[in-house]
Amino acid sequence: MTLRLGDKVPDFTQDSSEGQISFYDWAGDSWVVLFSHPADFTPVCTTELGAVARLKPEFDKRGVKVIALSVDDAESHKGWVGDINETQKTTVNYPILADVDKKVSDLYDMIHPNSLNNLTIRSVFIIDSEKKLRLTFTYPASTGRNFNEILRVIDSLQLTDNHQVATPVDWKDGDDCVIVPSLKDPEVLKEKFPKGYTEVKPYLRMTPQPNK
Repeated sequence: MTLRLGDKVPDFTQDSSEGQISFYDWAGDSWVVLFSHPADFTPVCTTELGAVARLKPEFDKRGVKVIALSVDDAESHKGWVGDINETQKTTVNYPILADVDKKVSDLYDMIHPNSLNNLTIRSVFIIDSEKKLRLTFTYPASTGRNFNEILRVIDSLQLTDNHQVATPVDWKDGDDCVIVPSLKDPEVLKEKFPKGYTEVKPYLRMTPQPNK
């Protein structure tokens, strides 16, 4: 199955390091970041899982749940969690799916045989509260993921869902935004952007972030 942006992601029930998880029920009305790993006890992924544990308060602030996936079983995950806690000086505080039968990996198209010999690739899925896919990243095994960038994208998605703006290159929370080109009426612009805006070009208008 190939998932595209805007698709409703499939539901599943699978074992995890925290017991059986029915995905839709577990996610509830939250956004979700699902990120996969080729196997337990892999070095780059160990650093990533530690980083996500440390950043969990930032995900919580945004109403986002995090969940990892590896094709090893739940008992293996528990041993790996011990290593992560020890080496990364943190406590893993979210579940790791035990996708032994590769059910979830197949549903979410995480198996790329030419890349990792039939193991899961290192994917990231950002899923909104309506269970729609909003972003995917796929990383090579040798390059650690940047979870601050994932938080930045979530900030952009949640902002632009609620205001008629887009975010420009290298934007971060608090920076100026771009007014969407479809807004043209001067009275509507005045109402929606009381802080004003700068017209660089007719199609490029910058305004202070609306919710700040």
